[in-house]
Amino acid sequence: MTASVVEKAMRISAVAHKDQKRKEGDVPYITHPAMVALLLARNGFRETVVAAGLVHDVVEDSGISIEVLERELGSEVAAIVASVSENKDLVWEERKTQYVKSIREGNEDVKAVSIADKIHNLECLLLAYAKEGDAVWSLFNRGMEKKMWFEKEMLTMFQETWAHPLVARYAELLEELKIAVAKTS
Repeated sequence: MTASVVEKAMRISAVAHKDQKRKEGDVPYITHPAMVALLLARNGFRETVVAAGLVHDVVEDSGISIEVLERELGSEVAAIVASVSENKDLVWEERKTQYVKSIREGNEDVKAVSIADKIHNLECLLLAYAKEGDAVWSLFNRGMEKKMWFEKEMLTMFQETWAHPLVARYAELLEELKIAVAKTS
């Protein structure tokens, strides 16, 4: 008996992120890819998409290559992860602009992994903001203004290119964040 692609992906992700924490500092990083995968599974995406959700950050954050993912999880998972991985050699603004373009040009599987990632990140940001207020923006490379710019760019791109209920969920979370920020301003 062999492990499923989802189990293999979970093992890779657990090892790759074993010593990492979320931006909030006290949360093990593995919770993020697990929650991304859970959101994808709950929305009926195929096992390969769920597996890609589990390993969507390993190329950026652990040095595991796309080639390793392709060998271990197959070309479909590797292609999704390649599309949602940012080029960290670029400056932040260029990197984010290129990311939006990559997701815009990606297929439904790429969009699904990206939006599940963004949804979980916004859920975590809202929790952190409720706890820490404006101090939470210091966790982001470019602060509140640029973070909000990026989230709005992503939402616009999703609304223009993909008709899926997850887009409405992303829009709701971004609106919640805007309201929370406006209340403290």
